[in-house]
Amino acid sequence: MANRFETIVNKINRAPVFLRSFLLTKLFSTSVKYAGTSAIKINEVSKTQVLLSLKNRKPVQNHIGGIHAIAAALLAESATGIVFGMNVPDNKLPLLKSMTINYQRRMQGNLTAQATLTLAQGIKIEQDEKGAMEISVVITDESEQEPIICAMDWAWVTKR
Repeated sequence: MANRFETIVNKINRAPVFLRSFLLTKLFSTSVKYAGTSAIKINEVSKTQVLLSLKNRKPVQNHIGGIHAIAAALLAESATGIVFGMNVPDNKLPLLKSMTINYQRRMQGNLTAQATLTLAQGIKIEQDEKGAMEISVVITDESEQEPIICAMDWAWVTKR
C-alpha cells in the first residue's frame, strides 16, 4: 500500500520529464528545510532507487574548494532517507539510527548519490511493527570514483 509520500512522488513521476526533477527537488526541499539549503537536486525517485546530485558551488565548499564533508554526509543521508521514506507506511515513523562515513580521498567536482532498497527490505518495513536496516548508498564524484564510503542505518517504529 502506498504511503502519502509515495503517492505524491508517483504523481510527479507522471509529469513531463523536463519538470520531474524540479518538482521532486521542490517537494523535498520544502519538506526537509535543511537539505534545501545545500541545493541538493533530486534526479530520480522510485520505491527501490533514488538518484541525487550536489553541485560543487561556494555555499557547500570547504577551505580547499571541494564539497564540504558535512554536505557530502547530507547528500548520503538524504538519498537513503528518501528511498527509505518511500517504503515506510504512514502509521510508522522513519528515524536515522546511525551513520558511518569514511572519507577515502578529496572529493573532485560535483557529487552523485545513488541509494537503493531491495524489495525484501521494503516488505520487511511494511510488515514489521518496528525494525532497523542499513540502506545502501554509493557516492561518486566527477572522477567516477567513490571519495566516501557510507553506511546509513535507518529504523522505523509505529507512530503513537
